Amino acid sequence: MAALYRTLLLMRHAKSSWDNPAWTDHDRPLNDRGDRDAPRMAQILKDRGLTPSHIVSSTANRAKTTAEIVAESISFAGQIVLEPRLYLASPNDWDVIVKQFPDEHETILCVGHNPGLEQVLRKWSGEEIEMPTAAIAIVDVTVSQWDQYDRHGLTVSDVLRPREVQ
Repeated sequence: MAALYRTLLLMRHAKSSWDNPAWTDHDRPLNDRGDRDAPRMAQILKDRGLTPSHIVSSTANRAKTTAEIVAESISFAGQIVLEPRLYLASPNDWDVIVKQFPDEHETILCVGHNPGLEQVLRKWSGEEIEMPTAAIAIVDVTVSQWDQYDRHGLTVSDVLRPREVQ
């Protein structure tokens, strides 16, 4: 029987570099702070028992690298799914993407970008939720299958921000 409660971990990519003006927005890598924050946030997830069984990332270099660092830090054995729609995703894009998640996964990590993350969290919660780089919103979802998701079955139970957590 499928679980009635699922967890969606929405993570904004870690801090990226602006050092080279020749880089496109899509190609920017992480900077030193990003390289430090991503594994630290992964360890916090692991310590809280929030280890995802499925990871989905934007195709942008900074998001993909963040997802790879998190995966390595938590000893994730699966394949990271690259989802082009997560780059510049609107709240409606997020709705479509969530409904397509595989049902065998109860805890899913998505690595994306602002302003889309803050916009979808506002749509889902009715609140302004600040998502600085490497922040993770923990969203409890009360459905037995991902395609049954709608915003009325969601609760943003916590937001982990690098500067606020140890």
